[in-house]
Amino acid sequence: MFTGIVEGVGEVVAASEDEGGRRLRIRPKFEGDDLHHGQSIAVSGVCLTVEAFAEDVAEQDSAARRTESDGESWFEVFLARETVEKTYLGGVGEGEAVNLERALPAEGRFDGHLVQGHVDTTTTVTAVERVGDDWWFEFALPEGMERYVVEKGSVALDGISLTVAERTDETLAVAVIPTTYDLTTLSSKSVGDPVHVEVDVIAKYVESMVSGYAERVAPGASAPAPDAE
Repeated sequence: MFTGIVEGVGEVVAASEDEGGRRLRIRPKFEGDDLHHGQSIAVSGVCLTVEAFAEDVAEQDSAARRTESDGESWFEVFLARETVEKTYLGGVGEGEAVNLERALPAEGRFDGHLVQGHVDTTTTVTAVERVGDDWWFEFALPEGMERYVVEKGSVALDGISLTVAERTDETLAVAVIPTTYDLTTLSSKSVGDPVHVEVDVIAKYVESMVSGYAERVAPGASAPAPDAE
């Protein structure tokens, strides 16, 4: 479980096709000294598992591989075929930046909202505007996600917990403060760029419970269609 409070960005230093998917090696640009095998980490909002990391390799692998790591911090994740097909991580290459957030510890502060790292879909940036010290980002509202996106509600975009400032039939917009802009990949986004979308899971649970209740009290009733207002 994550909160959408991105810790910082990481740089993709290697990307390769692997059997059944794709493998990425990422260098965090922040202190991540507690990385370990099997740990969950959100990469631009996608929950992935750490399969290898520099310190582990330095202790266990050959001298040649240790030289390759060159003392720098990095970790590797594997993208299953479904992840490659459903996200844009299948297209990221060496030198590109991604948002990173390690899973929330039980005793950690909960500053954002519930983010599972299970991306619902992708969308694109439709407008970027600077407003004073802040930034205004507008995105295409993905088909089928309309009912889960409401003004003042939460949404995770590339793993960033954001508040919906405005919502139309075709777009959603968020106001981004300087800290978020500088700390995340939003600072490099422009019109047309892809963004991962994860809607608030609580909205999905409410919909499921209400639909079940409606079906029991009025057989044949169901939740409104995705495009209903």
